[in-house]
Amino acid sequence: MTTTARTSQQLFDLKGKTALITGGSRGLGLQMAEALGEQGAKIVLSSRKQSDLDEAVAHLKTRGIDASAIAADLGKDGSVKPLVDEALARLGHIDILINNAGATWGSPAEDHPVEAWDKVMNLNIRSIFLLSQEVGKRSMIPRKHGRIINIASIAGLSGNAPGTMQTIAYNTSKAAVINFTRTLAGEWGVHGITVNAVAPGFFPSKMTKGILEHLGEEKLAKEAPLQRIGDDEDLKGVALLFASDAGKHITGQTLAVDGGVSAV
Repeated sequence: MTTTARTSQQLFDLKGKTALITGGSRGLGLQMAEALGEQGAKIVLSSRKQSDLDEAVAHLKTRGIDASAIAADLGKDGSVKPLVDEALARLGHIDILINNAGATWGSPAEDHPVEAWDKVMNLNIRSIFLLSQEVGKRSMIPRKHGRIINIASIAGLSGNAPGTMQTIAYNTSKAAVINFTRTLAGEWGVHGITVNAVAPGFFPSKMTKGILEHLGEEKLAKEAPLQRIGDDEDLKGVALLFASDAGKHITGQTLAVDGGVSAV
């Protein structure tokens, strides 16, 4: 080891870095915004509802985080470029992109509406492609630096057991996110860009509220080796690792944060 090697504190430091986080107004997105902001990053959040964003920004500012927000519906065509235009106007450049916005739909496969399939696919994978492409071309590739973090799910690692979820579009979209991550990492490594994915298990959120009630939070916790579901801190570490220089030699990887569910 040379004397010029940085300390671990320095490797995790994000002072001077900028981040765009979609689906950032609550839940997992807001948790990751806290993590990056607490390490010094300047944050721009995006989600559909301005009122939710205003609450999130106010919350982050109480923690001393430099944050602002841009409302955008990434499931709709034409939304990506204006979002990136405004984010670049505010940040100057984008060091970190967290693709967290997502949707789900519960229905038996034989009855799943094609309109719902398209809605899930458009937001969960198409928008990730379009936003990564736009940010990559306009900010990360020219600067030869970038960190892209895609939020997948353990639902993208397997199907659903009988009597549990009926979410074929969601599972399929999250599996696509995982291989999108590998493929983009392979292409963009030459530009100094890392691309990784996080596959959360069950966390309390607006999206999972119904399924947690249906399957039972205690039952789901008992199925995990750690005997618990995720909480308000459990994504902070992995988000910070993938966003910072501590993870600069990690790319194309998917890390499950699920209490061990996917391991057994």
